[in-house]
Amino acid sequence: MPITASVGLNGRNDLADVTVVQILLNHNLARIPGPPIAPLGTDGRIGRKTLDALAAFETGVLGLPESDRIVAPGDTTVAALLQGLPPGPTKEKLAVVLPRAAQSRIELYFGPLKATMIKYGITTPLQMAHFIAQVGHESGSLLYNEEIASGAAYEGRTDLGNTQPGDGVRFKGRGLIQLTGRFNYIAFSKYTGVDYVSNPDPVADDPMISAEAAGWFWVDRRLPPLAERDDVRAVTKRINGGFNGLDDRMHNLFRAKAVLGL
Repeated sequence: MPITASVGLNGRNDLADVTVVQILLNHNLARIPGPPIAPLGTDGRIGRKTLDALAAFETGVLGLPESDRIVAPGDTTVAALLQGLPPGPTKEKLAVVLPRAAQSRIELYFGPLKATMIKYGITTPLQMAHFIAQVGHESGSLLYNEEIASGAAYEGRTDLGNTQPGDGVRFKGRGLIQLTGRFNYIAFSKYTGVDYVSNPDPVADDPMISAEAAGWFWVDRRLPPLAERDDVRAVTKRINGGFNGLDDRMHNLFRAKAVLGL
């Protein structure tokens, strides 16, 4: 299910869950009979407009005699709302998976992510779900394409290939799954045929390259079999080295599975 707790009148109303319901309602407004309903703001705040739209959907589309104005994981209402999403990989589905992502970031990265998944064979539903879930967490819901820290902490890290003065900063984490260290920049450069060692900035600055770096990392670290086993802990550990942010990664994964029909 795309929500983790109840949303609506007297519901738990977590910010991400409310945002998901608002996004889904907006994609179902045309299905609701009667006067047109204005699109909802997707701000994660439960209010009269969201409650009224939910009630109109349940009575007008599902045919319920009345609405209690609350939904929960597993509800038939949530399943019916998912049916309003367009088929195939879409920006709308990416917005549901990453409800904290700004629409401008969805617009910026949807195309590059779609192209990357095709290029690197990340095309089965489970792989797509795990890939987007991990990218979403690693990038802070597509907000960050570069490590906030300077990278100085990586100076002298021979395990990363940082053997020359300035390598820590030069080869700091970049990309939607952050490429870090001289070794990784060399390997990515060899694979793509583009020299990102002498000019690493495009890995952060160019959305297509930021997405491709994530796809390359996914395949290079042999993550496809782990995703096909639906082992989110193993995928997380191989990316992170531990389990930092596991809950967030799992919530992204639940939403991705929901929009992909898993």
